[in-house]
Amino acid sequence: MVKTLAKKSARLLCAALLCCVLLGAVTGTARAVSSVTAQLRPDITIIIDGTQRDFYNAGGQEVHPILYNGTTYLPVRAIGELMGKNVDWNQSTKTVTLSGARTTPAAAGTPDTFARTSDVAAEIRDDFTVVVDGATRSFADAGGNRVYPLLYAGSTYLPIRAIGELMGKTVSWDGTTKTVTLGESLVTDADSFSGNTTPGTSATPGGAVSLEDAKAAALTHAGVAASDATFTKQKLDRDDGRTIYEIEFYTSTGAEYEYDIDAATGKVLKFESDQEHAGTSGGGLITRERAQEIALALVPGATAANITKLELDRDGGRMIYEIEIYYNWVEYEYEIDAVSGNVLKSEMDRD
Repeated sequence: MVKTLAKKSARLLCAALLCCVLLGAVTGTARAVSSVTAQLRPDITIIIDGTQRDFYNAGGQEVHPILYNGTTYLPVRAIGELMGKNVDWNQSTKTVTLSGARTTPAAAGTPDTFARTSDVAAEIRDDFTVVVDGATRSFADAGGNRVYPLLYAGSTYLPIRAIGELMGKTVSWDGTTKTVTLGESLVTDADSFSGNTTPGTSATPGGAVSLEDAKAAALTHAGVAASDATFTKQKLDRDDGRTIYEIEFYTSTGAEYEYDIDAATGKVLKFESDQEHAGTSGGGLITRERAQEIALALVPGATAANITKLELDRDGGRMIYEIEIYYNWVEYEYEIDAVSGNVLKSEMDRD
């Protein structure tokens, strides 16, 4: 009797241990879905191969970049359009597949002009698999850490760095203009270089000069040092069939400059200068960063990511910063004297 009980106890113990092992194995391979708070960022501009891009879902609604944990995310299906690949979603395996030559026309829709920066609920989906041309892909951030797809409002998003990898393009970020640029990689190691319009000019897709070279051309023409210029606009655009850079900046004395630079040659096509009030305000202008600090101090808890507008303007001969902040469903608007830093106007609009 004692031996029989001992044998039964041993069998039960083994069974229990086996269950624990199997449960641990399942738990070890299980994937979790993380609910996160991200930001809808319609103010971020996406430039791909020199052209500004907007994105629409299959239903024709405009979809905007998402910002999470310092990383910009773009919708996978829209990127599939740009890559010329079909995008398939397999619900049972939770797999996004990009493959073949695209047979579905690009989605069209009406721009969502009312969209603004706001906090949104999203999910980090480490249970999603991404397959490109038959190969399962995984992605990492600049630090080598694994990153996963993000799901928001029925659309799957991937980090911009991962999008760059898929498209074979370099990715750059301009914090001043909130612009993400995806372009071709450049070769810098060679015995000679051809095709550039001037020595030291970096070529970009379509034979265009780089944004930095266009800015340098404007500064040289204006006779303004780069250290004394604050850029308020730097945008690649089209004008009468010609690709141009629209560049605007001001100096510490309040002088303003506007330039159109030929994106193919780097030549100045058009310029305007407003120096009527330069130096008449009793001193130099405070920086954009200082104006930003003043405004954020008035909205406890808000950060630079909550700023939806920061522009230098002239009002009645006075240089001012117009700043808008959207935080916790409240929109704040401020006008700050660009010389003294005094808050001239303050408004609040609660949604």
